[in-house]
Amino acid sequence: MIPLELSVIEPLGRVIARPWADVVTGMQVDSRRIEEGDLFVAVGGGEDFVQHALARGASAALVPADAFAALAAIAGAVRERSSARVVGITGSTGKTSTKDILHALCAPHRRTIANEGNYNTEVGVPLTICRIEEDTEICISELAMRGAGQIAWLTSFVRPNVGVITNIGPAHLEFLGSLENIAKAKAELIEALPPGGIAVVPPEPLLEPYLERSDIVVKRVDPTAPLPFATSYSAAHQLVNTRMAVAVAECLDVPLPEGVLNVEFSKHREEERDLPGGGLLLNDCYNANPVSMRAALEHLAARANGRRRVAVLGDMRELGPEGPAYHAEIGELVRALGIEHVIAVGELARGYGGDWVATATEAAAELVRVLEPGDVVLVKGSLAVGLKAVAENLGD
Repeated sequence: MIPLELSVIEPLGRVIARPWADVVTGMQVDSRRIEEGDLFVAVGGGEDFVQHALARGASAALVPADAFAALAAIAGAVRERSSARVVGITGSTGKTSTKDILHALCAPHRRTIANEGNYNTEVGVPLTICRIEEDTEICISELAMRGAGQIAWLTSFVRPNVGVITNIGPAHLEFLGSLENIAKAKAELIEALPPGGIAVVPPEPLLEPYLERSDIVVKRVDPTAPLPFATSYSAAHQLVNTRMAVAVAECLDVPLPEGVLNVEFSKHREEERDLPGGGLLLNDCYNANPVSMRAALEHLAARANGRRRVAVLGDMRELGPEGPAYHAEIGELVRALGIEHVIAVGELARGYGGDWVATATEAAAELVRVLEPGDVVLVKGSLAVGLKAVAENLGD
């Protein structure tokens, strides 16, 4: 982190500092991750761990008056001192994967940081910004959205130079009510761009009303355009994400690879693991909505290459009153693709058809019971369903 004086921190709450400390050189909210010189910010029940943080070498600890406001203020102070070009990425699906791909493109050529995993909320985004060093050239930050105003809040201290919207789809309908409202909330990223900023967007009509600013550059990305290099992955939806990342890399004047692009995707996304007897596990259990579920099933169908396909599919949450209809649509897709065996997990998942169970624990047991040598297995569902346990059990 670009060093910050304690005088910047002190107005934000109660500061407990070492007698000799006058600056902090990092920020953490987990005392177990503290390194020498860090600031420990006690969020939630973190006040109980102040002494642990200091014992691990923290220069100071902050018990904030308002946790989110304090984290934003600290991140904003770091951002103010940085000349790095900051990329903000949002969208209904593909945020994390696009971030991972863009990082793989940029890191060989520029001093680049990107958020860990899916650190994309009021806590995770400040932690990312506070990893910016004085020599950082590019910072890539996912921006989550569950309601109106959240993107605007995050961008108030991220201050992106480039804003990326991967797509607009039926995620968080429970909170926003319509695709139009989702597009409006995502477009807060476009509104936050400075004059001369760049908006990288798909060909999405719902975004067009927000692209009329004359003081920014708008780059529309053709999702079917050929890629100028090969990739170590083949899923169609990831190739779409790759085209978005390539467009951003071009805006940042980053050279594109001449051979094969290898990407290390974040945990529980695009994970593949060989199974006994020539089978394969496709572990994409981090989250799900109708767009990502469709993409994952189509990838399962393509990846199986003649082998029997088993889909362990959990509820897609936060879809509001239209939830049952969306689950029924996925059930129709399962049948159209001819998926041989489905294990549906959760009440809404009844709409998929197949064998129904109530919990991830039951799904894990059922999968072991039906699994045959050579099967290709997809595990996919909303995070709250807990399908991580299914994939982990399969590896035991």
